[in-house]
Amino acid sequence: MNIDLIHKAVADYEARHGISNFHIAAALIDMDGVLYDSMKYHTLAWHRMISEQGIECTREEFYLYEGMTGKATINLLFERVYGRSASDEEVQTLYEQKAKYFVEIGRKEMMPGATQMLRVLMDHDITRVLVTGSAQNSLIRYIDEDYPGAFDPQRRITALDVKRGKPDPEPYLMGLQKAATTHTSTIVIENAPLGVESGHAAGCFTIGITTGPIPAEELKKAGADLVFDSMQDFADTLPLILDITASR
Repeated sequence: MNIDLIHKAVADYEARHGISNFHIAAALIDMDGVLYDSMKYHTLAWHRMISEQGIECTREEFYLYEGMTGKATINLLFERVYGRSASDEEVQTLYEQKAKYFVEIGRKEMMPGATQMLRVLMDHDITRVLVTGSAQNSLIRYIDEDYPGAFDPQRRITALDVKRGKPDPEPYLMGLQKAATTHTSTIVIENAPLGVESGHAAGCFTIGITTGPIPAEELKKAGADLVFDSMQDFADTLPLILDITASR
């Protein structure tokens, strides 16, 4: 990425928040589509489960719901089709079926560049907090194995911890509390418009990464301060971003 674009994004962020010394002390990091190349399997599982209920849907639309809790996604579809929210029993039954289909796919692919990205953050003593809209334990339980030392067990937020999922700022506001830092010293790393919107609404410098079919322009519209074409591109550029913000 052009260094001038980074300087401009940081300057624009500082102007928007009335500060002059933005520096990075913490990173709030999404899971699906950021640490794992898993959204293609989530969308397959959602589409299969919802289609079996006789609800018309497309696989592609579930990319747009990424970041929402399972309950919120199910309720969105129920409101659209039935004009009502799903009962707690319906939510539990349907989400368990979706989770079952996801596990049956049996693939767990780490996102290329994610290990490098986390290593850079760790080497610079940047506090890391996992902030995922998922409750999919089949992935969460592998975090320590795949990314050893990257996330303290006490610095993880899942769909089970929040009342309002992304795009509401609550998940990332909780992330700020876990990091014990302020929004003006924190970056959010996301790949989905709803997640970007959540991080932006929490006041954080929000980085969007196009790791799926959603175009970069949608991440920009959602409020991303910088957008990268891949996780590898971001990982390669991250040291420069840290150097620029450390010297301001």
